[in-house]
Amino acid sequence: MLGAVAGDIIGSVYEFQPIKTIEFPLFGEESRLTDDTVLTVAVADSLLTGKSYAAAIKQWGRKYPQAGYGKNFYQWLMSRCSVAYESWGNGSAMRVSPVGWAFDTLEQTLKEAYKSAEITHNHPEGIKGAQVVAGAIFMCRQGASKEDVKEWISSFAGYNLQRTIENIRPGYRFEVSCQASVPEAIICFLESNNVEEAIRLAVSLGGDADTQACISGAIAHAFYGTLPEVISKEAENRLPDEMKKVLQGFKAKYL
Repeated sequence: MLGAVAGDIIGSVYEFQPIKTIEFPLFGEESRLTDDTVLTVAVADSLLTGKSYAAAIKQWGRKYPQAGYGKNFYQWLMSRCSVAYESWGNGSAMRVSPVGWAFDTLEQTLKEAYKSAEITHNHPEGIKGAQVVAGAIFMCRQGASKEDVKEWISSFAGYNLQRTIENIRPGYRFEVSCQASVPEAIICFLESNNVEEAIRLAVSLGGDADTQACISGAIAHAFYGTLPEVISKEAENRLPDEMKKVLQGFKAKYL
C-alpha cells in the first residue's frame, strides 16, 4: 500500500496547483498526507481488526479532521448516523487499495470492495470505481499482465482505456468523479515503466493530483513489486507512528 501513500503525499502539493509535466520535485517541505492516506489506513485497520468499514473510517477520519475531505463526506464523517449519500466521487477508489491485497480470489476482492465503498459511495459509479482499483491490484499481485488488466477493466467497467496520456493531458482538468478520474489514473499505470513514473504521469494530468497519483501508485506498486528506497523512506517519514503501525501490521499479515 505504500505506493498509494507515496502517490498521495507526492501529489498533495499539486492538487490545487496543477502542472502538466512529469518534471517536478517528488517531495518538498509542503508534501503531506491527505485524506487519501488517512482513509487507506482506515480500510487497512478495518481488515486487520474486524471493525466495520464505517467504524474504522469514522475513527481515523475524526483523528485527522483537517486532512482535506469533501463536504459531503465530512458531514457523514462527523454525523452520528452512517447513511450513504449516493456519491460517485473518487473517494471510494482512493481508499480501497488494502482490499486488493487481503483476499484470495477476484470474486472475494470485488465483493469486499463493494462493501468498502457502499457505506458512503453507493452510487453505481462509486462502487465500480472501488471495484476496478481493488480488482486491478489483485490481478497485478497475482502476476497478470498489463494487457490482461486492461482487458478485464474494459470489460467489467466499460472504461475507455484506449486513450493515451499525451492525448488526455492537454484538455484535462480537476475531476472528482470516479468515471472521469479513475480511468485516467489507470492509464497512467498502464503507460508507466515503474512506480515513480506512474505517479509522475498521474500528477502531470493536472487534475485531482493526490488521488489520481494514489490510485496509480497503488496499482503500480502491486504490479512492479517494489518502490525506490528514497520514495518509501520519504513517504514513511511523513507518516505518524500510529499509521506506520497499521501499515506494518497489514504488511505482516497480508503481504
